[in-house]
Amino acid sequence: QVQLVESGGGSVQPGGSLRLSCVVSGIFLNYFAVGWFRQAPGKEREGVSCLDGKTYYVDSVKGRFTISRDNTKNTVYLQMNSLKPEDTAVYYCYVPWLSWGQGTQVTVSS
Repeated sequence: QVQLVESGGGSVQPGGSLRLSCVVSGIFLNYFAVGWFRQAPGKEREGVSCLDGKTYYVDSVKGRFTISRDNTKNTVYLQMNSLKPEDTAVYYCYVPWLSWGQGTQVTVSS
């Protein structure tokens, strides 16, 4: 059974940074693509980033967010810098076609 557990969310002021972590169990992560999506209240789910050999980012986070992985820890990270209020959402990590986590709340507000 594939399980993903996110952590690292919180409340920050605009311009601040957070690093999200996602520990994956049940699979060897190095064989799979992995990514992050987010969902803000009243808005549709939005893909943020994906790591699959290549790295993909939604335009709104390019230059500010960085996805990375540590296969020895079966963990995926999302470094988020220069955060904006519009980044406020619940962030989920996922393994395509397999599963996703419970999410971690990110709130950017002054």
